[in-house]
Amino acid sequence: MVESLVDQDLGSSEAGFHPHTSHWGVFSARMTGDRLEVRPHPGDPDPNEILQNFPAALRHRARIAQPMVRKGWLENGPGPDSRRGRDEFVPVSWETALDLLGKELLRIRDGAGPGAIFGGSYGWSSAGRFHHAQSQIHRFLNVACGGYVRSVTSYSSGSSQVLIPHIIGDHEGLTKRNVSWEQIAEHTEIVVAFGGMALKNAMVAGGSVSQHVERPAMQRAAARGCNFVLVSPLRSDLPEEAMAEWVSCTPGSDTALMMAIVHTLVVEGKHDRAFLERYTSGWPVFERYLLGETDGQPKDAAWAAPLTGVSAGDIVALAAKLAGKRSLIVVSHSLQRAEHGEQPVWMGMVLAAALGQIGLPGGGYAYALGAIAYYGRRYNAVPIPTLSQGRNGISDLIPVARIADMLLNPGDSYRFNGETRQYPEIKLVYWAGGNPFHHHQDLNRLRKAFARLDTLVVHELAWTATARHADIVLPCTMTLEREDIGANSNDPLLVPMHPVARPYGQARDDYAIFADLAERLGAREAFTEGRTVRQWLEHLYGQTQAGLAEKGLPAPDFNEFWEGNGLLMPQKPDDGGYLRAFRNDPDANPLPTPSGKLQIYSETIASFGEADCPGHPTWLGPVYAPTEATPFVLISNQPKTRLHSQLDFGGHSIASKHRGREVATMHPEDAEMRGISQGDIIRLSNERGACLASAALSDSIRRGVVQLATGAWYDPQDPKEEMPLCVHGNPNVLTRDIGTSALAQGCTGQLTNIQVERFEGNLPEIRAFDPPV
Repeated sequence: MVESLVDQDLGSSEAGFHPHTSHWGVFSARMTGDRLEVRPHPGDPDPNEILQNFPAALRHRARIAQPMVRKGWLENGPGPDSRRGRDEFVPVSWETALDLLGKELLRIRDGAGPGAIFGGSYGWSSAGRFHHAQSQIHRFLNVACGGYVRSVTSYSSGSSQVLIPHIIGDHEGLTKRNVSWEQIAEHTEIVVAFGGMALKNAMVAGGSVSQHVERPAMQRAAARGCNFVLVSPLRSDLPEEAMAEWVSCTPGSDTALMMAIVHTLVVEGKHDRAFLERYTSGWPVFERYLLGETDGQPKDAAWAAPLTGVSAGDIVALAAKLAGKRSLIVVSHSLQRAEHGEQPVWMGMVLAAALGQIGLPGGGYAYALGAIAYYGRRYNAVPIPTLSQGRNGISDLIPVARIADMLLNPGDSYRFNGETRQYPEIKLVYWAGGNPFHHHQDLNRLRKAFARLDTLVVHELAWTATARHADIVLPCTMTLEREDIGANSNDPLLVPMHPVARPYGQARDDYAIFADLAERLGAREAFTEGRTVRQWLEHLYGQTQAGLAEKGLPAPDFNEFWEGNGLLMPQKPDDGGYLRAFRNDPDANPLPTPSGKLQIYSETIASFGEADCPGHPTWLGPVYAPTEATPFVLISNQPKTRLHSQLDFGGHSIASKHRGREVATMHPEDAEMRGISQGDIIRLSNERGACLASAALSDSIRRGVVQLATGAWYDPQDPKEEMPLCVHGNPNVLTRDIGTSALAQGCTGQLTNIQVERFEGNLPEIRAFDPPV
């Protein structure tokens, strides 16, 4: 049933309020003079407070008011330059900026070729389906330049995206159409969440999200008697509503804990032998390793206890709780953002298989459930609007987290997913819709990498560190300043996104910028197809309208949709996806793996010969363990008050800081030993860099662990130094820029080792949100 929401009270009927949406929630907004008012969607049972970043951010001094060109690039032309990030900027007109950039793109395209262009974008700049920066920049580079070197996988799930197709099948089907929150609320008896399911993560989505259902679903499940077990160094990784038992473990030890649980099940005869025989491939090979027959070390509870910090008795007791229950094993994204990140993802599947639960309603394996707001929900039954990116004429690619390696080591070889590949030589990086100074690790190394380029181009709405390191900075609009259509393949509400405010300064839509650039490259008509923004929206809406009509459902025309507050789309049944079909009939519905079954042992991966990712789950201890010089493990997780680094200058994000700095949490006993009190400014450091943060003391964190969220804008005290102190609290000055393994080359930014001390000097001024000279 499709229902128009025009006549329903969505909170936007009051004069001046307009419907809009974001990655963190549907809302309505209006301007009253110079003041922005924001109201969350009234149908959302758990609205996201990140919406309150908008009012202060809309006209903040950090916004970019006009095109800027770095002084050194303007004076000397393209070329490597160590002054990036340390130079002054010169304001120019739009015509001058586009002429300069058009000339540079022609030079690269017709000289070194499009294989010397890297198209950087991470897709998080807008929940709108047309003004989706990743689609816009890739379409432009394909149409006007003949293509670009692209990135694959993501910083969030780089290792799992490569591993899962080898061992289970479709990554998207596993995460988006598998075990749902509805099933958990109704069927699950015990959830063991390795790495947790923190609500701050599930409050955001890659597109729009109209209802945040995770908290009420966990509350209903717990009230019914479902037992939640949190395995994490942080108690906050499950909400209070889950009433979870907390198993505090050593960071990075989850694989060992899972192995010990499976070992206990096996030696006590409580594993599901029938399931393993019918639905899996390679169990006997792994079982010999598990029992110690191949290496002389049984992976039992006594072995795991010192590795995990969980007693052998508690491990055995946890195994007993799982046996014979409708159990759900969850492994978070965070566990695979670390050394050997493939192993907990693989071992989580093996644990669920040993319990025989995979494919049952509310049972089995739910990798990354709770990591993002469209996991654990129903799929839409009609397509959402999608802008075609065209055809990329360049086949070269890199895993997304290897960008600094690529720029620093052109021509060098590297391993990825069983292949030996070669880094291309990149002359120009074009970035729109992302901030690598948030996502990437070892920022001092990234600064050196960007210095190697001929040209760095950035579309930005505010002066992020990436913009400060660019040669050409083009101011783009914020989502509230343009019209679009908000959608998400796992959310039923299609939202007309009306502009609420005029563009800031001379800011322009990405589409308008690329259209004028395409004209300078002789490709305007091919890029725009002769359409205005409104005409594109009507064209893209037609994809959904046609899908509705094909199902015989009401399909409002564009004008009716645009004048309303949203349109409910039909959704597919909550049928458990391909894993349920596989369980019901494995012969008729084999998995897309070599055996058609769950690969506990993978001959394919074994054939790659990667020592850091063998052919079955393996305990590979940390290469970078804490030392006397760096005794703490830093957990660099996602923030609660913003999406990544977006709108860090917004009111909700600023309110979460102390003395203007990001807050780092540590155990009171660790703090006392170092003379640190609540609210003190502390210095976190290692061989890669240092940053300041404000100390918060809590017994809800494991001893020996410090937690500092990502996303505080990089703010070097003296940008001219090689390793400047970040005075604001960006943990990526500390994290390692290495791959999870040669198989996946995923990001390892979740964990690193640090020293912590009370900061005694004069407190440096924070300038992260001040425009550059």
